[in-house]
Amino acid sequence: MGITAAGKAIFADLSGDVNSVAAFTYLELGSSDTAFAKTQTALVSAITGSGLARAAATVTRATTTDTNDTLQLAKTWTASGSATIKEIGVFNASSAGTMGARSTLTTARSLTSGNTYTGTYQIVFA
Repeated sequence: MGITAAGKAIFADLSGDVNSVAAFTYLELGSSDTAFAKTQTALVSAITGSGLARAAATVTRATTTDTNDTLQLAKTWTASGSATIKEIGVFNASSAGTMGARSTLTTARSLTSGNTYTGTYQIVFA
């Protein structure tokens, strides 16, 4: 898991209300287990079909160490086809935009039509 270099810049902008940037409110699933690199700007292999395309997440704060120190994005997808999920990313737009963070799953998740998948991504401010 990691925050991208571009993501760090936007988090700084958001913290200081600088540059009128959009907040990170979207999650996207992908099928690659390529290791995270801070220079990545998109998922390695985004899933755009099978009902699993990038979507608006429910955004909340959670507590990890200190009250409300964690940004949490969650989304439940329902598959309309087959896919294997191996990565998840946080974005600030419904298409294109900036990828703020990306993680690979420790265990791939294979879905078939009708299966649901809930992705939850937490970014802890420590």
